[in-house]
Amino acid sequence: MSTTTPEQPAQLPVPLDVAAESAAPHWRGLRRAQVLGWLAVGAAVLVLFWLLAPMLMPFVVAAVLAYVCDPLVRRLQAHRVPRALAALLVVLGLGAVLLLAVAVLVPMFYREALALVGRLPDWLELINSRLIPWLASWLGTPADFQLDLDFLRGALARYRESLAGLASVLWAGAQQGGTALVGFLGALALIPVVMFYVLLQWPHLLAGVQELVPRPALARTQRLAREIDSVLSEFLRGQLSVMCLLALWYSLGLWLAGVQFALPVGLLTGLLSFIPFVGFGGGLLLALMAALMQGEGVSPLIGVGVVYGLGQVLESYVLTPWLVGERVGLHPLAVIFALMAFGELFGFVGMLVALPVSAALLVGLRELRAEWLTSAVYRGNAAQD
Repeated sequence: MSTTTPEQPAQLPVPLDVAAESAAPHWRGLRRAQVLGWLAVGAAVLVLFWLLAPMLMPFVVAAVLAYVCDPLVRRLQAHRVPRALAALLVVLGLGAVLLLAVAVLVPMFYREALALVGRLPDWLELINSRLIPWLASWLGTPADFQLDLDFLRGALARYRESLAGLASVLWAGAQQGGTALVGFLGALALIPVVMFYVLLQWPHLLAGVQELVPRPALARTQRLAREIDSVLSEFLRGQLSVMCLLALWYSLGLWLAGVQFALPVGLLTGLLSFIPFVGFGGGLLLALMAALMQGEGVSPLIGVGVVYGLGQVLESYVLTPWLVGERVGLHPLAVIFALMAFGELFGFVGMLVALPVSAALLVGLRELRAEWLTSAVYRGNAAQD
């Protein structure tokens, strides 16, 4: 005996729009939970970074140097140099350059500081004989105030003697604060070691980070990472070139203008030019002081004005647009704010990561702006969508 089952009514397919509409709340909730989770992770990382900031200095310095030097390692690899050897050569080369710079600059600054102290009595005499009478005549008051030159000369002589014995003073201080000195030297020695291993493992580190990215967001994350790398690398490497060229310009220009201490003042101005207005203003003040202390009239002062005026034009209209590029978009005020804010929050380590984080935030803000300009709310058709 056979049994028959009644035919089941055919199930009609669910329209796609109905299915999407029914699944939308689930995906919205899941996406919201993911966003909140990643925000919590980011906040936890920032808190941990803030707590560990004092011990992170060698690691952050090594990571920044490794990022800057990685293209050189890749170029050596392109010439069939093993990556380990290429990383070692880059670390040793950078260390040799820094040691050479210290060996040349420190004695030079020391000699210039001694000469500066030796010239101060003449400058004080100039203030007594010219500046104070001129101010008194301009203000219409009697020139009763005079600097005690004998006392100031004695004080300067004592300071000069202590400056000559600076090594012994530093050694005595190092003996008293031996633990801090050992910690500093240990952190300093750790930088090249960490830099070598970061350079060696750089491709693996990037691959590891890429594996953690959710697959649906991989393409967009890679695009944003490329944009951040483009902004940051162009800014850092371009700014380094600008600093070196400005140091050369100011040193050579001040020397041609006959200003004493041209080399240290020019180097300081160029190397501090990455902080807008600080390098230029500080260098201009030092150059004017050096020119005044020479006591050779207004010619050195005019030379300082010409050199720094042309230097500002050269930096603003030639070097920065050419080497850094306008597409970077890091405004000088944004650089100042980032350096001050991160320095206040995280100290020296914060200043090191201020520009990388600013570059990432810049790319993120560009992405948010693009999303906003294409959103239904901005276009005014939210109700239709």
